[in-house]
Amino acid sequence: MRILLWIVGIIAVLIGAAFLFLGDPEVPRDVLMQKYGQAPSQFVDLPSGAKAHYRDQGNAAGPALVLLHGSNASLHTWEPWVKNLGDAFRVVTVDLPGHGLTIAKADETYTAASMAAFVGEFTATIGVERFAVAGNSMGGGVAGHVAIAFPARVTHFIPIDSAGLIPPNMPEPPAFFYIARTPVLRDFLRLLPGRPIAEATLKASFVNQALVTPEMVDRYWELNRGPGIRKATRARFSMPIEYWQGEDRFFRENFPKLTIPTLILWGRQDKLIPVEAAELFKQAIPGARAIIYDDGGHIPQEDLAERSAADVRAFLTAPVAAAPPAP
Repeated sequence: MRILLWIVGIIAVLIGAAFLFLGDPEVPRDVLMQKYGQAPSQFVDLPSGAKAHYRDQGNAAGPALVLLHGSNASLHTWEPWVKNLGDAFRVVTVDLPGHGLTIAKADETYTAASMAAFVGEFTATIGVERFAVAGNSMGGGVAGHVAIAFPARVTHFIPIDSAGLIPPNMPEPPAFFYIARTPVLRDFLRLLPGRPIAEATLKASFVNQALVTPEMVDRYWELNRGPGIRKATRARFSMPIEYWQGEDRFFRENFPKLTIPTLILWGRQDKLIPVEAAELFKQAIPGARAIIYDDGGHIPQEDLAERSAADVRAFLTAPVAAAPPAP
């Protein structure tokens, strides 16, 4: 039962009430493009049939840093890091399949492995052959798959309040998670307005409540009602329990084989994935370092933008020590 509760929570960060948005009208793509797809946004058609929405910012001559957002978030979550790291790094952000303005390929499965394949294809298509990869929450699990799948291309790995490993003390999610999974109750809750629920859920993910602005709430509320997004969310929410158990086994088997520098970032006040999970990552990945932010929540790249970006800068510019041998 605890694992089942963990599954519900881990894929629902930022919009734990995602199903509640089903009662709100869909937002046409042209409206979203006009509001969220203007410069510096770019779009690229991938060989698989996907169309990626991305931003390629910062120092074009610097080392590349690819950033992957969490569940039902978007590339916008990384703008504070772009501001703080763009002087030295080429900062590439992208909407993962089923999120934001990216159009997924027709046979997209929305698994972490499939999204990692998308990242590999996307980065190759835009000419980013070597890069550091960081990911928050769901994006951390995707970044883990990227690091494992493309060892010759990934220079550094930065999981941030990351999915992937199941700690033994995962807290039970709030009551609305049960409701969102119950068909009759879920149908009733579709009658409720989604925006206030989106705002409450975002505030639960931040320690600094002032960061949850009306503009941020509108962005989450609107982008998650774009064409195909809710269908993708339902697909991810309905993954069988065996899938999530398999993810945990996969990382426990493969993280010890990583030989790239790894920096784990975590907010001690994370209400979704307890800080104890950071220790699991540290134990699993040879030579990994961990930084715990006592005043950080689930999204430290926004909650503690300057501090977390400074830690990443120091990590990426430090001399690379010889990696410990893989077991």
